[in-house]
Amino acid sequence: MSVNRIGKHTIVFKEHPKVLSCASVAGPKEGRGPLASCFDEITKSPEYGQSSYEAAEQQMILKAAQICLDKGNMPPQQVQAMLGGDLLNQIISTSFTARQMAIPFLGLYGACSTMAESLLLGAIMTDGHYAAPVLCTAASHYCTAERQFRYPLEYGNQRTPAAQWTVTAAGACLLGYGTGMASITHGTIGKVVDLGVTDANNMGAAMAPAAADTLFHHFCDTGRTPNDYDHIFTGDLGMIGSQLLKKLMQEKAFPLSDDTYQDCGLMIYDPKDDVHAGASGCGCSAAVLSAHILPRLQSGEWKRVLFMATGALMSTVSSQQGESIPGIAHAIVLEHIEKEQ
Repeated sequence: MSVNRIGKHTIVFKEHPKVLSCASVAGPKEGRGPLASCFDEITKSPEYGQSSYEAAEQQMILKAAQICLDKGNMPPQQVQAMLGGDLLNQIISTSFTARQMAIPFLGLYGACSTMAESLLLGAIMTDGHYAAPVLCTAASHYCTAERQFRYPLEYGNQRTPAAQWTVTAAGACLLGYGTGMASITHGTIGKVVDLGVTDANNMGAAMAPAAADTLFHHFCDTGRTPNDYDHIFTGDLGMIGSQLLKKLMQEKAFPLSDDTYQDCGLMIYDPKDDVHAGASGCGCSAAVLSAHILPRLQSGEWKRVLFMATGALMSTVSSQQGESIPGIAHAIVLEHIEKEQ
């Protein structure tokens, strides 16, 4: 077995790749929420001055990437790889952004797990000296996701109580060597878990078993427990999925306390905004990570955090054919840099 792995699922990063800088751009609804003061930019409208919602999503990714690179004093031409994705067919928002940035590009589709997936793969490339610096991105847009996965906005359909609201936001992180905001020390690669959930409006229930599986294997591989982390964040399980995760982890003898565990899908919106079961979308965990989690690690308020983004690997085709919804979850460990000194 490779000396860079422990257990079956977890990678140990010997050189502790650094998150050099990060940035987030959020939509107007997100800009009314509890994290409003943390975002780098809040758009005035969902269109973001563009001719379509898809073009707006692309512009948000581009803006988040530009702010991230500016913070890191890194010209785009010095970035050796860009990794990222979104929810749209052929990840067009991210691909078109990469076309404009002219950076070597690896497109990813992990649904809402994409931010953790991009950081995990970016850390592998950086730790292995295959590329550095590496730009990792993820984004989603409520309006683009609705008309791809559900109904056109003009239809005005009613949402079920289990439905989650797709976040309009983009996040970007620059990975490399040297001084940074936080270190990436471990990464746990999840496997696809499908317990037969077919309700496309109840993604939290579909993703929770995969989150429990990845979290369980992370603890088994590392010999750690939830008490070894200041905080454990899941991507966007929402109200239903996060409750189910806590039940599953209790059964696996790794109970999650309310003091330690939080879900990004329950953090980003104002409770006054009716989003039913919470938030979802690639941009959910990406924005919370960049705006809320990394700054606290950088300041030393938190010393060690487990960040695990979750994804529902469905498509419009699979849902129409009656397929159940496979879930996936990937996790990384982020640590305050003083721990290495």
